[in-house]
Amino acid sequence: ENLAFVASIYGLKKPREAVRETLEKLGLETRANQLAGSLSGGWKQRLALAAAIMHEPKLLLLDEPTAGVDPKARREFWDEIHQLADNGLTVLVSTHYMDEAERCHKICYLAYGKLLARGTVNDVIRQSGLVTWLVSGNSQRQINRLARELTARSGVEMVAPFGATLHVSGANDNALDAAVAPWRNEAGLSWKKVEPTLEDVFIHMMQSASDNFG
Repeated sequence: ENLAFVASIYGLKKPREAVRETLEKLGLETRANQLAGSLSGGWKQRLALAAAIMHEPKLLLLDEPTAGVDPKARREFWDEIHQLADNGLTVLVSTHYMDEAERCHKICYLAYGKLLARGTVNDVIRQSGLVTWLVSGNSQRQINRLARELTARSGVEMVAPFGATLHVSGANDNALDAAVAPWRNEAGLSWKKVEPTLEDVFIHMMQSASDNFG
């Protein structure tokens, strides 16, 4: 009924056939007789996607489509998006989840209405110029102490904890090396230079972005 209503809005010539095909395409056949309001968050998003594509658009705009959806439903939703893209549909997605941004063919970073970067994920990471050390330790206490001590060091822009590891990043390779040098040989710590994550790059760019209020 929900999809039939949408089909009528688009003026589709064969609404029943369109609804049936859309249910099959999005794997909604088993939910066809369930009230839309009783669907879980993931199934509601899938229904919304079905309604958006049933008239076969050329461009699909999705604004944070997986907000509040569990990880399994998120992955299935993105599998659907990729399938649509493979079939020739252009999909533009806004998201705050960096792991979702990594699924896109090209990305753009926007802050306060300004474009900060665009390109493939690898392009954006490379162009950022960010350098990152991955530090692991024998104890959480040691890692927590190191995070506090490094945060105030010149040359260190970001210190991000990931469980028992830290991402220590800076835009100047030499300055960052000098900043972490006193701890490089500390017992229990392991240091390795790694490629910064998309989240590292995003935070780095946000720190230099100017708020457009005030």
